Amino acid sequence: MNTVPPMATRQRCHSENTILKSFAPNRRTVSLLALIAMSVLAVQMASEPAEAQSRAAQQVAPIPGLSRQPSAAARAALLDPNDAVVLLLDHQTGLFQTVKDVPIRELRANTVALAKIAEQAKMPIIYTASEPGGSNGPIMEELTTAAPGAKYVARKGEVSAWDNADFVKAVEATGKRTLIMAGVWTSVCVAFPALMAKADGYKVYAVMDASGDVSEMAYSATLARMTQAGIIPVTTNTILSETHRTWNRPDAAQWGALYSELVPHYRAVAESYRKAQEVAKEAGK
Repeated sequence: MNTVPPMATRQRCHSENTILKSFAPNRRTVSLLALIAMSVLAVQMASEPAEAQSRAAQQVAPIPGLSRQPSAAARAALLDPNDAVVLLLDHQTGLFQTVKDVPIRELRANTVALAKIAEQAKMPIIYTASEPGGSNGPIMEELTTAAPGAKYVARKGEVSAWDNADFVKAVEATGKRTLIMAGVWTSVCVAFPALMAKADGYKVYAVMDASGDVSEMAYSATLARMTQAGIIPVTTNTILSETHRTWNRPDAAQWGALYSELVPHYRAVAESYRKAQEVAKEAGK
């Protein structure tokens, strides 16, 4: 039996194969198509953050007193007090006796100043202690005077405040996504909840000079650990300046008083300026 197809059939098959090959993409075509697809995707991905920033800029209220409103990205680079809650963790007099990395007088003064900054900026304040009736001692007495509107949450022995259901519920109830933390010890009472809250999606600031630890080594190791985790280390003066933001505001005098309290040398600057103004005024009469 002859299995070879007739000449006409072979020619037709050859023509069909040629046509199919002409439409089949070669490697260069596939690579080009892939490159185009990747370029389109990259453009889409690049445009999404810009569009999101534009939408965010339109949704947030302008910052009063500024001659130029920052972009969404620039705005996010600094603290937004409207989205922040201050968390003061275990500022207990017994623990103060173990602090070696900052003078106790400065630690207490900075903690009070931080509370007053929050009060002035109308940021909610939550403070807590793991065992206020134990050897760690009571909460420093100046705190409630400086922040009469602060909310106290008693823990049930949990070392990390983020392990206490009532504390986390109090934070969640504020609706804020930026946490400003300070406490004693830095390596434990600040670091543990800071790391956990950061993992849960919060933006976290650690106020290092309103916190204290058992040694310089403990402070340094904790600073490195928190920074690597994306927690933002700051000082009380940084929080004051980022919250204050501009002197072009009706409550400028109250903010000036906070600077004078936190930085005693700044009080001398203010006093000399006022005296110079008085002298100039008398000379002009």
